Amino acid sequence: MSRTGRRSSAPTGSGGLVTSERQASFTAPGVSQKDGERVAQILQQRLCALIDLGLTLKHVHWNVVGPNFISVHQMLDPQYAGVRAMVDTVAERVATMGGVPNGLPGRIVETRTWDDYDLGRADTQAHLGALDLVYRGVVSDHRQAIEEVEKLDKVSEGILVEQTGELEMYHWFVRSHLADWAGGIATAGTETEIDAARAAVLKTGTSRTRSVDSRNSGRITATKR
Repeated sequence: MSRTGRRSSAPTGSGGLVTSERQASFTAPGVSQKDGERVAQILQQRLCALIDLGLTLKHVHWNVVGPNFISVHQMLDPQYAGVRAMVDTVAERVATMGGVPNGLPGRIVETRTWDDYDLGRADTQAHLGALDLVYRGVVSDHRQAIEEVEKLDKVSEGILVEQTGELEMYHWFVRSHLADWAGGIATAGTETEIDAARAAVLKTGTSRTRSVDSRNSGRITATKR
């Protein structure tokens, strides 16, 4: 269905003779066609993860409440801007490698290996606890992509290395709200966003656990992005 409400007559995903999602017959100079295609595939996965991360950061930006609202609300905007820039860089690198970067909602939902973010309106500490797991997944997968891309394309490796450093800094900002003077962290041992949110609230004592939607308490959420 097109945006005008009329159904397209072109086959799904092909658009007749006017569009294609196939790998181009060229890639970056000095990179084999096979390696270029694989790099484009890896970067496409990271593209989806970064787009999802950006949307999650904005969602949290809109929905944090509590005494520390303004500090967390304002902390997240530069992170969102930074992630948006990463999205553009990765998408353009996919195109450079001969791929077709796809940031459409359907592609993200179709290819992602994680569920939607679990929290709606919640205390700042609850959101920061959940974001700890979100960043943990994104950074871990970026590092895994670096290992695979390393032998295929040094330029793409460099892009991912630089982004990982920035993502780890954002993660540090989040974790610093959850850490104690002895080096512990409120979300230690948690594996779901709801559990991390609850642990952060209980550890810091800033709010009652009812700030976390108990309807989601049994939901297991994949954190790899």
